[in-house]
This record gives sequence, C-alpha cells and structure tokens, in this order.
Amino acid sequence: MTEPTFLSEYLLPGGWILLQCLLVLVPVLVSLAFLLYMDRKVWAAVQLRRGPNVVGPFGLLQSFADFGKFVLKEIVIPAGADKVVFLLAPFIAFVLAVIAWAAIPFADGWVVADLNVGILYILAMSSLGVLGVILGGWASNSKYPFLGGLRSAAQMVSYEVSIGFILISVLLTVGSLNLSDVVRAQDGKLWIFSWYWFWHLPMFVLFFISALAETNRPPFDLPEAESELVAGYQVEYSSTPYLLFMIGEYMNIVLMCAMTSILFLGGWLSPIPGLPDGLFWMVIKIVLVFFMFAMVKAIVPRYRYDQLMRLGWKVFLPFSLAWVVFTAAVMKLGGIDPWTATEAGKAALAARSGS
Repeated sequence: MTEPTFLSEYLLPGGWILLQCLLVLVPVLVSLAFLLYMDRKVWAAVQLRRGPNVVGPFGLLQSFADFGKFVLKEIVIPAGADKVVFLLAPFIAFVLAVIAWAAIPFADGWVVADLNVGILYILAMSSLGVLGVILGGWASNSKYPFLGGLRSAAQMVSYEVSIGFILISVLLTVGSLNLSDVVRAQDGKLWIFSWYWFWHLPMFVLFFISALAETNRPPFDLPEAESELVAGYQVEYSSTPYLLFMIGEYMNIVLMCAMTSILFLGGWLSPIPGLPDGLFWMVIKIVLVFFMFAMVKAIVPRYRYDQLMRLGWKVFLPFSLAWVVFTAAVMKLGGIDPWTATEAGKAALAARSGS
C-alpha cells in the first residue's frame, strides 16, 4: 500500500472541489445576465414597451454591456464613510449569496455538497446575508441608506420566520433535511400531483410570497422605495461595489426560485410520464418561477411598510404555524408515507437508513 502524497492527499481533491464549484458558479452567473434580460423584457411586454433591443441580437447582450459599464466606472466612497466596512459589505453579500448554491441539487447526484442538513445550511446562509445589507447602510454614514438597511433587516428577519415554519411542514412530510431526499420523496405514482405544490398548496403560496419579501422584490421592495429613501441601503454605492450588491440580490432571487422548484415542484423530476428526469426540468422550473417573480413586479402595486409587517407577523406566521401542527397531526395519525410511493423512493430511504 503506497503512502499518500501531497498530490493525492491535497492537490487532486482540492482541484476537483474547485472544478465542481466553477461548474456551478459560472453557469449561474452567466444565466443571471439572461434572466435579468428576461426580467426587463417581461416588464416591457406588460407595459407595452420594447425593452432591451439594441445591444446584440434582440438586445441579448444588454446585461453584459451593463456589466462592463459598472466595472469601468469610478468607485466613489463618501468622505465620512467607514471605508473598510463600506467596501466589505457588498463583498459579504455577494459571497454569502454564492456559497448558498453549494447545497442545491440540479439533478440526481449533481450537487457540490450533498449535505444531510442542506436546508439548514441554506437558511443559515440566507440569514447571514442580512449582515451585508446592514453593514452597507451603516457604513455609508447617511440617514437614508441607514434607514434602508434597517428596513431590509426587519423585513428579511420577519419573513424568514414564516419561511422556517413552511420548511418544517415539508420536512415533516419527507423525514429528512437533505434537499435531494425532498425531491425523491415527490417521485410518486400521481406524477405532478405527488409534488408538494398539491399536498402543501397553502404553504406553496405562502412560500412564494415570502420569497418575494425575503429577496426585497416588488411589491415588497420597501428597503429601496425611491420616493422615501432615495434607493435605500445602496444609494451611496457605485461601480463594482454596487454591482456586487445587485448580483448578490439576483443570486438570492434565483436561489429562491430553485428552492421553490425543489420543495414544491419536484426539482429535477419530469412532469410528463415517460420522459426522463434530469437537469433540463430543473432549469425549466427555475425559469418558470422566475417568470412568476417578474410578472408580480410588473402588475402588483407596492405595499406600505406597515402592511408588509402586518402580513408577515399577523397572517403568515400564525397560518404557517397552524399548518405545521396540522401536518404533524396527519403524519402522526398514519399519513401516507411519501417514501412508499415508488420503488426508487423505497431504495433511497433504505440506502440512507443503512448509512
């Protein structure tokens, strides 16, 4: 038996992990450009405008042109700002948005880190993302970004509570915190009616709305209400630091689209009997949920801040808590075991129990 060398012990495993990270990060970043293009095109179509249509064929390169503009602009730091924290805040927001994707399964076995506590990991990373917003607002040394940062923190924390209870309802049904197991548990004989959008329909609606509030999307974009706060916590930012905030925000939006697909829409499972499961269906579902995000922004008027907080604490929180109790009661009284739906589900459960 040969002794492990530095190459076999560190370089090769480290290189493989780096390659896996790049295989996830690069496509996600490139897709953001086209999803942003789609976002703007949907708004334009609803408002009877053309939208981006000049840079590149049909305007497809507009997002890349905007990226180049941000990179080439001068970085302006306010004279009274805490320069270190001012520049650190967007970096924190960006990094936390990126590393959350490590636990997202795109297909069966296609995941950087197949964590047994994957959902807890996602919740932890999204919760820490509040730090970047608060630090950015505080370090700007201006009352408008500071108020925007406080608004954003209160809003994100409020809706994370209801999202947590919604996740508990799904986890009680699945019996696992692993995101791949959540998808496998929906592989039933009823096809799309085995997915949890049907069995947890009220929670599917609440999760979608809470995801809008969690990511500061309209109609809940109160942290950057232009009429009140002059663009919110990032008003003093320009060039690359602002770009990092924007990319981090859009990565969180797409992350919530992926979580919606995994928790309620069957993830990589095919909605059509006979067609194989795989990455294609996961991507289609993410784009579909993102389209719903864009339509909400185009057609729903903005809430007042008191309405936003009342909805989160007085409607979503009690209802999601009641649904947790209801789900627990159903499972305790002999609810249908999701793992017995198919032979694949049984095999997956047996393999996990054996490990």
